[in-house]
Amino acid sequence: MKTYRKELWFNVPTRRAFINITGEVQRCINDSGIKEGLVLCNAMHITASVFINDDESGLHHDYDVWLEKLAPHEPVSQYRHNVGEDNADAHMKRQIMGREVVVAITDGRLDFGTWERIFYGEFDGRRKKRVLVKIIGE
Repeated sequence: MKTYRKELWFNVPTRRAFINITGEVQRCINDSGIKEGLVLCNAMHITASVFINDDESGLHHDYDVWLEKLAPHEPVSQYRHNVGEDNADAHMKRQIMGREVVVAITDGRLDFGTWERIFYGEFDGRRKKRVLVKIIGE
């Protein structure tokens, strides 16, 4: 069995964003030479997420609105975590959206259902963060 590891780095200039990383993950699979296996993608920061869904701008807007209703950023004084920080809401948003995804690799390609894509979700941007891509297989 072979393994491959790569870190994808992001520096999102806004507090929140959804970035389609499917192409970058597929490039990692291509570079690995693995044709059959699994790929794990996980956010290496507790205020960011990796998830699978449709790449549709209306859905991304709906996620942003929904998450802000569930864990509003302001007033920052509503959170005990916000002592010297203002990102308690980002921790909660990450918890809802999830830490990682695992996708099958078949014949060297991501083995997705219709419309599925991999996204990096940023909830406390404006600094450098990373996603781990770990591939195992043959």
